[in-house]
Amino acid sequence: MKPFHAQFQNINGTDTYPLDQVIYRSTVDGSLLEVHHDRDALASRSPLEWKKLFAERRMSFRPADMSGIWSKREMVLPEIPEEDIVTLQEGWNPLFDASALAKELGMNKLFVKLCGNSHTGSFKDLGMTVLVSQVNHMIKKGASIDAVACASTGDTSAALSAFCAKAGIPSIVFLPAGKTSIAQLIQPISNGSIVLALDTDFDGCMQIVQQVTADNRIYLANSMNSLRIEGQKTISPEICQQLDWHVPDTIIIPGGNLGNVSALAKGFDDCLAMGLIDKKPRIIVAQAENANPFYQAYQRGFDKLIPVKAKKTLASAIQIGNPVSYPKAERAIKNYNGMVISVSEQELADAAHRADRTGLYCCPHTGVALGALTKLRSENKIAPDEEVVVISTAHGLKFTEFKVAYHENTLEGISSKFANPIFKAPAEIGPVMDILKKEMANRRR
Repeated sequence: MKPFHAQFQNINGTDTYPLDQVIYRSTVDGSLLEVHHDRDALASRSPLEWKKLFAERRMSFRPADMSGIWSKREMVLPEIPEEDIVTLQEGWNPLFDASALAKELGMNKLFVKLCGNSHTGSFKDLGMTVLVSQVNHMIKKGASIDAVACASTGDTSAALSAFCAKAGIPSIVFLPAGKTSIAQLIQPISNGSIVLALDTDFDGCMQIVQQVTADNRIYLANSMNSLRIEGQKTISPEICQQLDWHVPDTIIIPGGNLGNVSALAKGFDDCLAMGLIDKKPRIIVAQAENANPFYQAYQRGFDKLIPVKAKKTLASAIQIGNPVSYPKAERAIKNYNGMVISVSEQELADAAHRADRTGLYCCPHTGVALGALTKLRSENKIAPDEEVVVISTAHGLKFTEFKVAYHENTLEGISSKFANPIFKAPAEIGPVMDILKKEMANRRR
């Protein structure tokens, strides 16, 4: 059996670099890098052997195995020593059977992959464990890295701060002032990061962090660093494993900086190469109408990316006008028979809260994906018998202000169709019963 090996390679496949080199773009053509695996080595083990190994690790109490990412370490970072892995038991996120919502939408099978059910409350944990583990490994080997830094709208900073805190590595986060929820803001503060709130948007923070990390002693943690993609791509084999190695027909994922859709496609590429699956799903990216440069490029036939000034959106984590991972995401859509859908603020808000009524608790970004699903079902572009998985990227608890304002009907420009108001009443049985009878009758309709 060939030894497993991985290295950085530019997306055009012309030059390679070792994983312990501090580098984010090709020195030849300036293109983004990706982690390139020896897929011949991965394919030298039979699909049955892989499935058996992954099933055994699912039941293991070994620290690496208890992580959904590191339980598939051969396809992530195959050469890192287990003692250098920094894990918070991320991954193994629930695949929620959304049968009640499916019924409302006239569908047979709908699942929601709850990637926000994680240590810091978002899918960013899946990639950050890989990046911080590699940094930890490099430092132990003598690399001169003083800190790890990121630009963030909230979730990336939370993940970076938590993993760095566990590893004892200093972290720096740049946030757009006033554009993160309280729950998101307090996480890096609590975990001891150096927190800078800049008077700009995410794209402005991204420009600053790239300048800061031009000094190689400060390591870049944003998704243009392809190490994070290796963790996020395990969503794909994990979904298939949870469906007994069956591939869903369609996957809908919200898109901002577009690293996650790139990761999703890469994960399925690996699964195909390893013989774990024998078909591809269709991948659909959902963007908020107020920040939709990828959708606009799709509408133009992917002629080129034209950055936009992202407007304010309830889906704040994807309020991005110049997505770094555009080239990889374009490739993913083309290779996976995909499409890109744009969703209004009204549509995303209603979709999130409609889903809540069926047992979910959705962040606004998941609302974008569910809004796309609702739109595609109404246009019959998703058939009733299609098996669909929606990727939920964060926990609703991180966006309490969004939830409360919707139910109070105070979101600007939004008419809260699914609002559930609080009823005030005196502590007397008569008025209480009057309210209950009226509301119970209304909800039986």
